[in-house]
Amino acid sequence: MNSNLLHQVALTMVPNIGPVQARILVEQFGDATAVFTAKTAALENLEGIGSIRAKNIKSFRDFTTAEKEISFMQQYGITPLFITDAGYPRRLLNCYDPPTLLYYKGTADLNNAKVLAIVGTRSKTEYGRQLTEKLIADLEAQQVLVVSGLALGIDAAAHKAAIKQGMATVA
Repeated sequence: MNSNLLHQVALTMVPNIGPVQARILVEQFGDATAVFTAKTAALENLEGIGSIRAKNIKSFRDFTTAEKEISFMQQYGITPLFITDAGYPRRLLNCYDPPTLLYYKGTADLNNAKVLAIVGTRSKTEYGRQLTEKLIADLEAQQVLVVSGLALGIDAAAHKAAIKQGMATVA
């Protein structure tokens, strides 16, 4: 099993280590494996980490759960994207707290030059559905990547319209 992937998944499971702290740690130590092998003092002295988080990293032993997560990904063809991976969405890196690890299935270019985020009501009207479908159809030639949370309603209508037009979607 890929040791760095194991440590990347495990890093997301360490108590009190959220996206901000994970990013600080990876920027300081280079990769997730190096975070787990770092000396306690080096972790404690890192701004934003301190002794409690350092202790949580050094005492983390639930690698079995991380291995199960990796097995699940392999079984279902899910690809992980760690915050330092080249394919990680560059736009998210501008956020204060981008997700440490993303999971995806498919082939959409997450760094497409043109991205349209669709956020709509779950209780769509017929007019809302028609307008969403027209908007998506009108943008088909622009090679837009359609993104949403895939909620029922307008989000789902946008994805269905994009698929009908042969466009890439991400939910």
